Amino acid sequence: MCKHVLNAQVSIRAPCCQQWFDCAECHAEKETHKLAKTTEMAFMCKKCKKAFRKDMTAYEESDEFCPHCDNRYVIDAKTPHAVVGVEGEDARIDSRMLKDDRVKSKNNQSVFTMDPDEEAALLDF
Repeated sequence: MCKHVLNAQVSIRAPCCQQWFDCAECHAEKETHKLAKTTEMAFMCKKCKKAFRKDMTAYEESDEFCPHCDNRYVIDAKTPHAVVGVEGEDARIDSRMLKDDRVKSKNNQSVFTMDPDEEAALLDF
């Protein structure tokens, strides 16, 4: 499973070392050499597990589908990104650094603030 492209539909075969990778970044992490450029790419569909080749010089819109199962493998890639950033100690011990913006409190009261009517009632003895 690729950590760079979350919804990768095919694996590519590197023409330089003849190994299968999910993306070019995966090749760069595992190998010491650069990915060689080629005009004919070898793909492996992750849905039907069958390999196929595509000529990249004459690439058309109909070439975006697996020839065996019609799985569309050219899609908008979803790259992972951090959702919550936390700096500090363990949030289970000290949760003061966490703030949830989904629910906003309507009135911020403390034991030191009173309603003006309550304050007037206390002062009028």
